[in-house]
Amino acid sequence: MQHDIQTLTEIYGQPTAWRNSLQMLASTDLHALVAGHPPTSQEWVFVGCGTSFYLAQAAAASLTSLLGVPARAVPASEILLFPALTLPQGASRYFPVLISRSGHTSEVLQVASLLQSKGVEFLAVTCDGRELAEMTPRVLKLPVVEESTVMTSSFTSMVLGLQYLAAVLAKDDAFLFALGTLPGHLERLLKTYGPQVESFARQPVEDFAFLGQGALYAIAQETALKVMESSSSYAQFFHALEFRHGPKSVVGPETVVGSLLSESAFEAEAAVLKEMKELGSRTLAITNLATAELRKSADLLIELDLPVPELARLIVYVVWGQLLGSYRGLEKGLNPDNPRNLSRVVTI
Repeated sequence: MQHDIQTLTEIYGQPTAWRNSLQMLASTDLHALVAGHPPTSQEWVFVGCGTSFYLAQAAAASLTSLLGVPARAVPASEILLFPALTLPQGASRYFPVLISRSGHTSEVLQVASLLQSKGVEFLAVTCDGRELAEMTPRVLKLPVVEESTVMTSSFTSMVLGLQYLAAVLAKDDAFLFALGTLPGHLERLLKTYGPQVESFARQPVEDFAFLGQGALYAIAQETALKVMESSSSYAQFFHALEFRHGPKSVVGPETVVGSLLSESAFEAEAAVLKEMKELGSRTLAITNLATAELRKSADLLIELDLPVPELARLIVYVVWGQLLGSYRGLEKGLNPDNPRNLSRVVTI
């Protein structure tokens, strides 16, 4: 498994990172953290860059699902460059949630400064803290120490933190209990599927396309990014059914189509993957429970078998793309700890 690679060490260490985060969250007064800004009276806008933007999308979908209120995710650069499109009624109508692993990302800090200048309060979600944590008294700092360039345990832990916050606000004790069971489930799954992903990654491939719908669309985006970052491969992401509308022209024996299948839209999503298999693509399926038909459609099947609500499974879905990217990079002679052209923090 080559655990001398820091990125892999952090991927396989996520059960511990999640336990530490859950312990911290359980001892934090989350109501006080967002006091005066309930999502029922102000639209929460989640803001990030790169992986943190996909994180923002997952958080917005989670808040909407758990509380039944509108929420959005916006790249930090869009707020800076096109504020009239992103915050059309003025920043004071929203409660921004600014996300940055390092707390040092240029665009996020610029958005924080903009909000400060307008007297708008915001929540900072981070792991390192740094400047972002100094710009607001409202800070959710996850206890994750991540040394690698690409975000893995920080991504899943911050999603976990924001889902936990949403469940607390929704008074959904069953969902909170479900989140608490995830570290143990992931330990089990990594033992089974880690070696299978490593083997799958050894086979040559030119293109990757990852498909997802609903809240899993954000996870499909992050999965594609992890494969792209860690292996310098060409990876795309699409809504599952949209892949039929033109993008399937890339399908062939040197393409991997990976489907993150939901429970809610399983039949439709499984039909897309079956079609791509019939068109000659190599296929990866990640699902909670597989049918006999899906087993025939998947060259690699990852069956989670998690007895938790569908929304609570998001962070478990992304782990396999993290592994696939790292193992594919190693197979190409690359070092996932030092991805080409990338640095741990983006500053402009």
